[in-house]
Order: sequence, then structure tokens, then C-alpha cells
Amino acid sequence: MTVAECHNQPMRAILCREYGPIDQLVLEDVAPPELRPGTVRVRVKAAGVNYVDTLIVQGRYQLKTPTPFTPGWECVGELVEVAPDVARDAPHLASGTRVLVAAGSGAYAEEVVAPAHAVTVVPDGISDGVAATFVQSYMTAMFALRNRAGAERGQSLLVVGAGGGVGLAAVDVGVSMGLRVFAVASSEEKRRLALDQGAEVAFDVAGDDIKSAVRELAAAEGKAGVDLVYDPVGGDLADTWLRTLGEGGQFLVIGFVGGIPSLPLNQVLLRNRSVIGVEWGSWAMQHRSANEALQREVMTMIAEGQLSPVEPTAYPLERTVDALTDLAQRRAAGKLVVVP
Repeated sequence: MTVAECHNQPMRAILCREYGPIDQLVLEDVAPPELRPGTVRVRVKAAGVNYVDTLIVQGRYQLKTPTPFTPGWECVGELVEVAPDVARDAPHLASGTRVLVAAGSGAYAEEVVAPAHAVTVVPDGISDGVAATFVQSYMTAMFALRNRAGAERGQSLLVVGAGGGVGLAAVDVGVSMGLRVFAVASSEEKRRLALDQGAEVAFDVAGDDIKSAVRELAAAEGKAGVDLVYDPVGGDLADTWLRTLGEGGQFLVIGFVGGIPSLPLNQVLLRNRSVIGVEWGSWAMQHRSANEALQREVMTMIAEGQLSPVEPTAYPLERTVDALTDLAQRRAAGKLVVVP
């Protein structure tokens, strides 16, 4: 059988036929996507599960993907076919090469076709699971702490939701930048993960008086509160995290897993605090070259051991709904992947 004939065979893929609840996703045999000029075909080994995927399939994300579509923002796999123009212009993208694909959709399948510019060769020192799960979380953390906040060595950072993939990445990146990192998480397992990533202390979101404890830690350095708050959760407790900030503190708005909060602006005014929005995805699309450079830097830091993403929990492709549901309901600790 020729390569072309092989790729005419049906493949398994998760389909979102219309926007709605996560459990309306289905696994079906479908025709493989067509290889077009400027694209490559990748046999998927592992696909990252991200909170943004839950929003996309429910139609709650700001960018709408036309239905029907296969969700899945990122994956890692083996190049199996390359368009002739790509073979000519990008000879490093040869069949058999292990690559990361960050195309925004299509990853929950046995194969994905993606633009060559969305594909990056994965160094040997990075596992399939880590390669498939670092982009969303680590790029957001790096963009937030370095690009948006301009965080400096020695500053203190409070990470909310620190046991999930996004929070753990912020802990890891913060530690690598020389920050004092304090973690907040909802379970013993999640708090242990945060401590293993280098957090100085991990608080129980339900049982600890976190505001008082954080202020006491800051007071040891002559400060009234922390320098930075990293909040991917939102919800009613966002007010509390805002009040942990000291003079000139920065509240980094990452996401709203717990709901969109209402923040008291008088607490922003007091002590000259700042609220900073962090939307890495739209920045990446508008600044492709800068984003590609940042992604290469982060990948190199992972390969060299400067960053240490946790190995994800794996679900088979037929349990994609379970993986997305566990993530959406905040039952998952660390990162998740689906494996065809």
C-alpha cells in the first residue's frame, strides 16, 4: 500500500457536531484530513487536554470554530507525510521526525494535518506526554510573569489553583525565575504536587486563613503583602487574593474556572495595586515570530532541566469526554492527555 493509499483509510477522531455539553462529543471513523500545500501530516501519540478545549466545544470561547470539528489544541506525534513545498522549504521536517503540533484544533484524533509553521521538532529529552501538554500552561505562565508582569528575582508570587496544570506551570516558571512561590490548592494531592514543583508553602483553599498567613510571610521581608498573584480560577475568592497584595502588587488575571469575579476597585486603588489581563492565545496569533521564539526557549529550558513539567495522566481516545469532564470539574491534578 502506498503512502497516499494508507492515508485514504478511515481514522478515529472525536467530533463536535454542534456546540453544547462536553458529553455530546462522539468518537467516529472519519476520512483523514487532506494534505494541502504548506502542511504536514502527523500520527498522533498524545494530545494535551486543556481547559480552553472545554470552552471551545461548549461555544463559550471568544473564537468560534465552525462545526463539525475535531477539538484538541495541541499534540505530539510522528511526521508521516509532508507536502512537497514543505519538503523543499523546511527539510528538517522529514517523515519519521517527532514533532509538537500547536494548531488550535484537530488533536483528538489518530492523525492531524497542520500548517508547517505550527509544527516544532521535539528534542529527545522530552517525553511525549510532557511535549503534548506544556504549551498552553507554560507559555501562559512565561508570558504572564515575564512579558506582562516583568517579575524580578526575589519577588513573591501567590499561585491560585496551584495543583492544576496551569497553576503548576506557574509554580515551576516562578521558581525558575527566582521568585518566592506560595501555592493555594484544594486537595492534599494538589498541594503535594505544588510543593514538589518548588513552592515554599502550599495552603488549603478551604481550611487555611491564607490572607493572614501570606501577610505574615511577606512581613518577614518588610512587606505588607505579596508582589504578584497568579489567578486562573476567579470566582468569589478573587477578592481575597487581591487583598493579599502589598504596595504596587500585581494581580494577574489568567482565567475564570470558578466564574468571573467582581473585584472591589477600592482595593486596586489602595497601595497602588494593578490588575493585569493575560491572554497569551490572542497575543500568540498576533505576534507569531515572537511566540515561536518564546516556545523554542521554553522547550529548550524543559530539555535542559531548567523547567520540570509533571508527567500527565493518560486517557485513551475513547475516554476523551471523561478527561475533559474531570478537567472542567476540577477533579484532575496536574496535566492530562488523550492517547489514540
